[in-house]
Amino acid sequence: MVGANVKAETMKLMEKRSAIESEMNGIIYRLTQPGGPGLSGNLVDSEGFPRTDIDIPVVRADRHRLAELRNDHKEITKKIEASIEILHSARLAPKSSSRNNETSSSLNASSDNAAASAAMDMDPFINIPFAVIDEIADASPTAEDGLQLGDQIVKFGDVQYQAGENLLQKLASEAQANQDKAVSVVVLRQGSPINLTVTPRAWEGRGLLGCSFRVL
Repeated sequence: MVGANVKAETMKLMEKRSAIESEMNGIIYRLTQPGGPGLSGNLVDSEGFPRTDIDIPVVRADRHRLAELRNDHKEITKKIEASIEILHSARLAPKSSSRNNETSSSLNASSDNAAASAAMDMDPFINIPFAVIDEIADASPTAEDGLQLGDQIVKFGDVQYQAGENLLQKLASEAQANQDKAVSVVVLRQGSPINLTVTPRAWEGRGLLGCSFRVL
């Protein structure tokens, strides 16, 4: 019963986080349009005057809201991680033996079914984004292979979400290990999962991808 309650609560948290991510993506999209101010670009021109090509109050409001959403996203992700740990612990907890074989067999069969069901239910919890692309260089491998600003990385090769891991370092190592090889990538874009293939490779700019990531 406790496991079911935790699972239901985790689903609610996931839905709430999806709504946060959708709003974040909308703001990122607006701020990173061609000619836009970007996520952290200057709001004054080269002479120090307020830019006249953008609505500065709106930009400031968007950036402020984005900062709030990032904090909310971080907090809700911590709660999801805690719920996942509880669900994992429940799956790994030893089952007490029964007094007779028939009851034991029944319990074991029930346990196997529950474990299989739990494993299926756990998949969406594990496949969650761990980083977002916040900068892409023109003509870079990332740009040419179809990734976009604001894409949230769910899986990059063999790298996917895992609590307590330095995932950006793992992502960089995965790119280096697969130079000139196609790497399967799964991203969330505007809340929808998209499968892509990216080939880390040398180009005129820095690195093998030509983009920067930020941890979610």
